[in-house]
Amino acid sequence: MMDDQNPGYEIAKVFKWTGQGLMEQDRPIVREVPLTIYLNDHEIVTLLCLGDHLKSLAIGFLKSEGLISRIEDLKSVFVDEANRLVRVEVEEDTSLVEKLFLRRTVTSGCGKGTTFYNALDTLTTGKIVSPLKIRVDQVFHLMRRLGEDSGLYKITGGTHNSALATVDDLVLFRTDIGRHNAVDKIYGECFLNNIFLGDKVLVTTGRITSEILIKTGRMGIPILISHSAATSLAISLAEQIGVALIGYVRVKNLIVYTGRDRVEEKFKV
Repeated sequence: MMDDQNPGYEIAKVFKWTGQGLMEQDRPIVREVPLTIYLNDHEIVTLLCLGDHLKSLAIGFLKSEGLISRIEDLKSVFVDEANRLVRVEVEEDTSLVEKLFLRRTVTSGCGKGTTFYNALDTLTTGKIVSPLKIRVDQVFHLMRRLGEDSGLYKITGGTHNSALATVDDLVLFRTDIGRHNAVDKIYGECFLNNIFLGDKVLVTTGRITSEILIKTGRMGIPILISHSAATSLAISLAEQIGVALIGYVRVKNLIVYTGRDRVEEKFKV
Protein backbone atom coordinates (compact mmCIF):
# COMPACT_ATOMS: atom_id res chain seq x y z
CA MET A 1 0.00 0.00 0.00
CA MET A 2 1.20 3.50 -0.74
CA ASP A 3 2.42 5.49 2.27
CA ASP A 4 4.88 8.27 3.08
CA GLN A 5 7.80 5.83 2.94
CA ASN A 6 6.59 4.15 -0.26
CA PRO A 7 4.48 6.71 -2.13
CA GLY A 8 4.79 4.90 -5.46
CA TYR A 9 7.01 7.53 -7.04
CA GLU A 10 10.52 8.98 -6.90
CA ILE A 11 11.73 12.52 -7.48
CA ALA A 12 13.93 13.06 -10.52
CA LYS A 13 15.54 16.16 -11.96
CA VAL A 14 14.15 16.91 -15.42
CA PHE A 15 14.08 19.82 -17.84
CA LYS A 16 10.65 21.19 -18.72
CA TRP A 17 9.97 23.40 -21.71
CA THR A 18 8.16 26.48 -20.47
CA GLY A 19 8.12 28.61 -23.61
CA GLN A 20 11.10 30.51 -22.29
CA GLY A 21 13.52 27.63 -22.55
CA LEU A 22 14.26 24.34 -20.83
CA MET A 23 14.02 24.87 -17.09
CA GLU A 24 15.38 22.38 -14.56
CA GLN A 25 12.86 21.13 -12.02
CA ASP A 26 12.17 18.25 -9.66
CA ARG A 27 9.40 16.03 -10.93
CA PRO A 28 7.63 12.99 -9.39
CA ILE A 29 8.23 9.90 -11.55
CA VAL A 30 6.14 6.77 -11.10
CA ARG A 31 8.12 3.79 -9.76
CA GLU A 32 8.65 0.69 -11.94
CA VAL A 33 10.09 -2.46 -10.37
CA PRO A 34 10.31 -6.16 -11.35
CA LEU A 35 8.33 -8.80 -9.46
CA THR A 36 9.22 -12.46 -10.03
CA ILE A 37 6.51 -15.03 -9.34
CA TYR A 38 7.21 -18.68 -8.51
CA LEU A 39 4.62 -21.45 -8.47
CA ASN A 40 5.65 -24.68 -6.72
CA ASP A 41 9.31 -23.68 -7.21
CA HIS A 42 8.83 -23.03 -10.94
CA GLU A 43 9.77 -19.51 -12.00
CA ILE A 44 6.71 -18.42 -13.92
CA VAL A 45 7.13 -14.79 -14.92
CA THR A 46 8.66 -11.46 -14.02
CA LEU A 47 6.11 -8.66 -14.08
CA LEU A 48 7.00 -4.99 -14.27
CA CYS A 49 4.84 -3.24 -11.72
CA LEU A 50 4.44 -0.45 -9.20
CA GLY A 51 5.70 -2.59 -6.30
CA ASP A 52 2.69 -2.59 -3.97
CA HIS A 53 0.08 -5.25 -3.12
CA LEU A 54 2.55 -7.93 -4.21
CA LYS A 55 0.58 -10.84 -2.76
CA SER A 56 -2.71 -9.98 -4.45
CA LEU A 57 -0.93 -9.13 -7.71
CA ALA A 58 0.83 -12.51 -7.81
CA ILE A 59 -2.28 -14.48 -6.87
CA GLY A 60 -4.43 -12.49 -9.28
CA PHE A 61 -2.00 -13.08 -12.12
CA LEU A 62 -1.81 -16.84 -11.49
CA LYS A 63 -5.59 -17.08 -11.13
CA SER A 64 -6.36 -15.02 -14.23
CA GLU A 65 -3.94 -17.14 -16.26
CA GLY A 66 -5.62 -20.34 -15.09
CA LEU A 67 -2.54 -21.58 -13.24
CA ILE A 68 -4.35 -21.89 -9.92
CA SER A 69 -8.00 -22.65 -9.49
CA ARG A 70 -9.29 -23.21 -5.94
CA ILE A 71 -8.53 -21.26 -2.79
CA GLU A 72 -8.61 -24.59 -0.93
CA ASP A 73 -5.53 -25.74 -2.86
CA LEU A 74 -3.47 -22.76 -1.75
CA LYS A 75 -0.86 -24.03 0.73
CA SER A 76 1.32 -20.96 1.24
CA VAL A 77 2.24 -17.56 -0.16
CA PHE A 78 5.65 -16.13 0.73
CA VAL A 79 6.30 -12.49 -0.14
CA ASP A 80 9.90 -11.29 -0.19
CA GLU A 81 9.52 -7.54 -0.57
CA ALA A 82 13.26 -6.84 -0.38
CA ASN A 83 14.05 -9.07 -3.37
CA ARG A 84 10.62 -8.58 -4.99
CA LEU A 85 9.73 -12.27 -5.11
CA VAL A 86 6.48 -14.06 -4.42
CA ARG A 87 6.55 -17.83 -3.94
CA VAL A 88 3.19 -19.57 -4.16
CA GLU A 89 2.72 -23.22 -3.21
CA VAL A 90 -0.44 -25.11 -4.11
CA GLU A 91 -1.71 -28.67 -3.79
CA GLU A 92 -2.46 -28.82 -7.49
CA ASP A 93 -0.19 -30.59 -9.98
CA THR A 94 1.68 -27.81 -11.80
CA SER A 95 3.75 -30.04 -14.06
CA LEU A 96 2.18 -28.40 -17.12
CA VAL A 97 3.37 -24.96 -16.07
CA GLU A 98 6.50 -25.06 -18.20
CA LYS A 99 4.49 -26.15 -21.26
CA LEU A 100 2.07 -23.32 -20.62
CA PHE A 101 4.98 -20.94 -20.37
CA LEU A 102 6.16 -21.99 -23.82
CA ARG A 103 2.69 -21.01 -25.13
CA ARG A 104 2.90 -17.51 -23.72
CA THR A 105 1.94 -14.62 -25.95
CA VAL A 106 3.26 -11.08 -25.68
CA THR A 107 0.08 -9.03 -25.51
CA SER A 108 -0.74 -5.43 -26.25
CA GLY A 109 -0.72 -4.58 -22.55
CA CYS A 110 1.41 -1.71 -21.22
CA GLY A 111 4.95 -2.91 -20.63
CA LYS A 112 4.41 -5.85 -23.00
CA GLY A 113 2.31 -7.83 -20.55
CA THR A 114 2.81 -11.56 -20.79
CA THR A 115 -0.09 -13.96 -20.95
CA PHE A 116 -0.18 -17.72 -21.28
CA TYR A 117 -3.45 -18.19 -23.05
CA ASN A 118 -4.52 -17.90 -26.62
CA ALA A 119 -7.42 -15.45 -26.82
CA LEU A 120 -9.58 -18.12 -28.42
CA ASP A 121 -9.34 -20.18 -25.22
CA THR A 122 -11.98 -17.81 -23.89
CA LEU A 123 -14.52 -19.60 -26.04
CA THR A 124 -14.41 -22.46 -23.53
CA THR A 125 -15.36 -20.09 -20.71
CA GLY A 126 -19.00 -20.38 -19.67
CA LYS A 127 -21.10 -17.44 -20.75
CA ILE A 128 -21.72 -14.94 -17.96
CA VAL A 129 -25.34 -14.99 -16.85
CA SER A 130 -26.34 -12.09 -14.63
CA PRO A 131 -29.39 -9.86 -14.21
CA LEU A 132 -27.17 -6.87 -13.48
CA LYS A 133 -28.07 -3.64 -15.26
CA ILE A 134 -26.60 -0.16 -15.00
CA ARG A 135 -27.98 3.30 -15.73
CA VAL A 136 -26.09 5.76 -17.90
CA ASP A 137 -25.80 8.23 -15.01
CA GLN A 138 -24.30 5.46 -12.85
CA VAL A 139 -21.65 4.85 -15.52
CA PHE A 140 -20.65 8.53 -15.45
CA HIS A 141 -20.65 8.50 -11.63
CA LEU A 142 -18.33 5.47 -11.42
CA MET A 143 -15.88 7.02 -13.88
CA ARG A 144 -15.87 10.26 -11.90
CA ARG A 145 -15.19 8.30 -8.71
CA LEU A 146 -12.30 6.48 -10.37
CA GLY A 147 -10.78 9.83 -11.26
CA GLU A 148 -11.25 11.14 -7.73
CA ASP A 149 -9.37 8.18 -6.24
CA SER A 150 -6.51 8.33 -8.75
CA GLY A 151 -4.10 10.26 -6.51
CA LEU A 152 -0.85 8.77 -7.82
CA TYR A 153 -1.89 9.43 -11.42
CA LYS A 154 -2.56 13.08 -10.57
CA ILE A 155 0.95 13.35 -9.13
CA THR A 156 2.89 11.45 -11.81
CA GLY A 157 0.62 11.00 -14.84
CA GLY A 158 2.18 7.54 -15.15
CA THR A 159 -0.34 4.98 -13.87
CA HIS A 160 -3.45 3.11 -14.89
CA ASN A 161 -6.29 2.72 -12.43
CA SER A 162 -8.94 0.05 -11.98
CA ALA A 163 -11.69 -0.48 -9.46
CA LEU A 164 -14.23 -3.09 -8.50
CA ALA A 165 -17.62 -1.48 -8.02
CA THR A 166 -21.29 -1.95 -7.47
CA VAL A 167 -23.49 0.07 -9.80
CA ASP A 168 -23.55 2.74 -7.08
CA ASP A 169 -19.94 3.17 -6.00
CA LEU A 170 -16.38 1.84 -5.95
CA VAL A 171 -15.57 -0.89 -3.43
CA LEU A 172 -11.92 -1.74 -4.22
CA PHE A 173 -9.44 0.58 -5.99
CA ARG A 174 -6.01 -0.43 -7.32
CA THR A 175 -3.39 1.37 -9.41
CA ASP A 176 -0.26 0.26 -11.28
CA ILE A 177 1.93 1.11 -14.25
CA GLY A 178 -0.03 -1.38 -16.38
CA ARG A 179 -3.78 -1.77 -16.49
CA HIS A 180 -3.46 -5.58 -16.46
CA ASN A 181 -1.53 -5.41 -13.16
CA ALA A 182 -4.21 -3.22 -11.59
CA VAL A 183 -6.90 -5.70 -12.64
CA ASP A 184 -4.87 -8.67 -11.36
CA LYS A 185 -4.48 -6.97 -7.96
CA ILE A 186 -8.25 -6.76 -7.74
CA TYR A 187 -8.73 -10.36 -8.86
CA GLY A 188 -6.17 -11.60 -6.34
CA GLU A 189 -7.81 -9.70 -3.49
CA CYS A 190 -11.22 -11.07 -4.42
CA PHE A 191 -9.94 -14.64 -4.82
CA LEU A 192 -8.17 -14.58 -1.44
CA ASN A 193 -11.24 -13.15 0.31
CA ASN A 194 -13.91 -15.14 -1.56
CA ILE A 195 -15.67 -12.03 -2.88
CA PHE A 196 -18.58 -12.76 -5.23
CA LEU A 197 -18.14 -10.94 -8.55
CA GLY A 198 -21.29 -11.81 -10.49
CA ASP A 199 -23.03 -8.63 -9.30
CA LYS A 200 -20.06 -6.30 -9.70
CA VAL A 201 -18.69 -3.88 -12.29
CA LEU A 202 -15.04 -3.43 -13.35
CA VAL A 203 -14.02 0.17 -14.04
CA THR A 204 -10.67 1.00 -15.64
CA THR A 205 -8.75 3.77 -17.36
CA GLY A 206 -6.93 1.64 -19.93
CA ARG A 207 -7.97 0.73 -23.43
CA ILE A 208 -10.07 -2.43 -23.62
CA THR A 209 -8.02 -5.10 -25.36
CA SER A 210 -8.57 -8.84 -25.56
CA GLU A 211 -6.47 -9.68 -22.50
CA ILE A 212 -8.40 -7.28 -20.26
CA LEU A 213 -11.67 -8.63 -21.60
CA ILE A 214 -10.53 -12.20 -20.95
CA LYS A 215 -9.50 -11.32 -17.40
CA THR A 216 -12.94 -9.79 -16.88
CA GLY A 217 -14.58 -12.94 -18.24
CA ARG A 218 -12.50 -15.21 -16.01
CA MET A 219 -13.55 -13.11 -13.02
CA GLY A 220 -17.20 -13.54 -14.00
CA ILE A 221 -17.87 -9.78 -14.01
CA PRO A 222 -20.81 -8.89 -16.31
CA ILE A 223 -20.05 -5.19 -16.95
CA LEU A 224 -16.73 -3.58 -17.94
CA ILE A 225 -16.40 0.21 -18.12
CA SER A 226 -13.38 2.13 -19.41
CA HIS A 227 -12.26 5.68 -20.03
CA SER A 228 -10.65 4.42 -23.24
CA ALA A 229 -11.74 2.67 -26.42
CA ALA A 230 -12.14 -1.04 -27.18
CA THR A 231 -10.40 -3.15 -29.82
CA SER A 232 -12.24 -5.30 -32.36
CA LEU A 233 -11.16 -8.58 -30.73
CA ALA A 234 -12.26 -7.38 -27.30
CA ILE A 235 -15.70 -6.53 -28.70
CA SER A 236 -16.01 -9.92 -30.41
CA LEU A 237 -15.02 -11.79 -27.24
CA ALA A 238 -17.34 -9.67 -25.08
CA GLU A 239 -20.27 -10.61 -27.29
CA GLN A 240 -19.40 -14.30 -27.05
CA ILE A 241 -19.07 -14.47 -23.26
CA GLY A 242 -21.82 -12.00 -22.32
CA VAL A 243 -19.87 -9.00 -21.01
CA ALA A 244 -21.42 -5.56 -21.42
CA LEU A 245 -18.63 -3.37 -22.75
CA ILE A 246 -18.87 0.39 -22.18
CA GLY A 247 -15.96 2.54 -23.27
CA TYR A 248 -14.74 6.01 -24.10
CA VAL A 249 -16.57 7.35 -21.06
CA ARG A 250 -16.16 11.12 -20.90
CA VAL A 251 -18.06 13.83 -19.03
CA LYS A 252 -21.18 13.59 -21.20
CA ASN A 253 -20.45 10.82 -23.71
CA LEU A 254 -19.90 7.09 -23.74
CA ILE A 255 -19.99 4.19 -26.18
CA VAL A 256 -21.81 0.91 -25.55
CA TYR A 257 -19.92 -1.67 -27.62
CA THR A 258 -21.78 -4.77 -26.40
CA GLY A 259 -24.52 -5.64 -23.92
CA ARG A 260 -26.97 -2.89 -24.85
CA ASP A 261 -29.67 -4.71 -22.86
CA ARG A 262 -27.69 -4.15 -19.64
CA VAL A 263 -27.57 -0.36 -20.06
CA GLU A 264 -30.58 1.72 -19.06
CA GLU A 265 -31.00 5.21 -20.49
CA LYS A 266 -33.08 6.62 -17.65
CA PHE A 267 -31.41 8.84 -15.06
CA LYS A 268 -32.13 8.84 -11.33
CA VAL A 269 -34.40 11.72 -10.43
